[in-house]
Amino acid sequence: MLSQLASFGLELARRADEEQDPGEKDSGEKEISSSWALFISIVLLIIAFFTSYTLQQKKVQAVHETVISIFAGMTVGLILRVGSESSIPTLISFDYQIFFNLLLPPIILNSGYELHQANFFRNIGTILVFAFAGTFLSAVVIGLLLWLYTRIPQGFDMSFNDAISVGATLSATDPVTILAIFNTYKVDPKLYTVIFGESILNDAIAIVIFETAQQYRGEDAGAYGFLSFIKGIGTFILSFFGSLGIGVVVGVGTALVLKFTYVRRYPHIETCLIVLITYASYFFSQAVRMSGIVSLLFCGITLKHYAYFNMSRRTQLSTKYFFQIMAQLSENFIFIYLGLSLFTDNELQFQPLLIIVTVISVCAARWVAVFPLSKAINWYHHYRARRQGKEVSDELPYSYQAMLFWAGLRGAVGVALAALLSGDNSYALKATVLVVVVLTVIIFGGTTARMLEILGIRTGVVEEADSDDEFDIEATPGGSYYKRSGTGFGFNPRQRNGSVRLERMDSSNGRRNTGPERGSYVSGHRSPMSNTRTASLNRKNSRPTIGDDLERSSSSGTQVAKKKVKP
Repeated sequence: MLSQLASFGLELARRADEEQDPGEKDSGEKEISSSWALFISIVLLIIAFFTSYTLQQKKVQAVHETVISIFAGMTVGLILRVGSESSIPTLISFDYQIFFNLLLPPIILNSGYELHQANFFRNIGTILVFAFAGTFLSAVVIGLLLWLYTRIPQGFDMSFNDAISVGATLSATDPVTILAIFNTYKVDPKLYTVIFGESILNDAIAIVIFETAQQYRGEDAGAYGFLSFIKGIGTFILSFFGSLGIGVVVGVGTALVLKFTYVRRYPHIETCLIVLITYASYFFSQAVRMSGIVSLLFCGITLKHYAYFNMSRRTQLSTKYFFQIMAQLSENFIFIYLGLSLFTDNELQFQPLLIIVTVISVCAARWVAVFPLSKAINWYHHYRARRQGKEVSDELPYSYQAMLFWAGLRGAVGVALAALLSGDNSYALKATVLVVVVLTVIIFGGTTARMLEILGIRTGVVEEADSDDEFDIEATPGGSYYKRSGTGFGFNPRQRNGSVRLERMDSSNGRRNTGPERGSYVSGHRSPMSNTRTASLNRKNSRPTIGDDLERSSSSGTQVAKKKVKP
């Protein structure tokens, strides 16, 4: 009896194992395949960065690492598609939540944190015209042309809402490649600032237009009218400026906390707080149905303008490079994923005619968003100068307008928004967006250096920006930090003379100068530290000054010399 019960128990256990093994086996294989997919992505990142380093060493300046990332992803994706029979190609895909919660925030945050505020606000009018009017015109033109194309009987149907969503997706410019080449060639800072300022605001506005269009998804096209248009404009304004207010409030609040506390004494805690607060603004805005991207952008701008000079020096450096590294990794990862998914995503539907029409629509929309608005800006600039009795040149000459048109390539934000497209034709629209992004980055980004020569745009322009090196943040005698005067709006960069002046040293004999003058840095600014120090009563803990060091070294050197000549 006992033996029968034991055999029955073993049989039940064996059957239970057989029932569990397939699931465990599948989960184990899935984990291995996921590890391979992540490993491939990381190796491609390493290859892209090292190739970029090699090209920079060889002075090849026209090829940016984003272009390398796309080609690397496409090459490996093609190899996996042709030669791999495993499930790795199907696992090299990511949910849109990864894009919007992990990859996109560092890119937007770093854009706001690295903003050159003096040049930005000096050209704020031009930037706002291109960012608001230009993005809106671009989204409408692309959406209208695509919608008209789908009215032709050719087997592809698209609602007007979907067309506007695609138009907003392809209105987000991302000229990271062109701006990197601009940095290398030292292009006129005014042109750089206009393109960069337009791109960071353009991304936020395009995302808000996309989210606004998605709110009306599912409504009948016949329901669209003037009231729906006004309601959409109101929703856009509320979402944009509400998100802007959240970001500014969080940034100013952080600056006040840093100013009236002593958290700067603990830089590691301070750095963690800065990173967490910025991401808190993003997720709070998303939770209250606002735009987290807009909040994050203006939180970064506000932090850099108000909170940066209340941070400890170590936190300034760590936050700056942390945001830079995360943005660079995220951007290149998105481009690698873009190259991989073109060949590994089996659900994408490539329709050549739709792709051609979309490319033409993107170019037409960029033309509408640049040249007519540039003429309006130039007209207003001349009109204002005539009222003041002045004669001025164009605010945006034709060469700048042509470069603005050429800088309208699409990038990471477009890829992220494409992941949110849904519906019957979503995979065809996603494939179209991915192809457009690849073509614009390769064609426009790869020919930027040649276009600078053709258009005759000035290069080699050296204008020192408001840097944040060790001469911008100087310690006061009380141990706190202050921002030097003259580094705000309209700051004229100082001229470096390349020499180090030591006012406390007498140039004739190296002896200490006890005059009232203070030390001067290589930047030309004087140190806030006074030359006079209270003498320490405890000689053991006192620190010798520079003059004392030289006197000691000279005296010791004299003693050594005397010993050597002594018979």
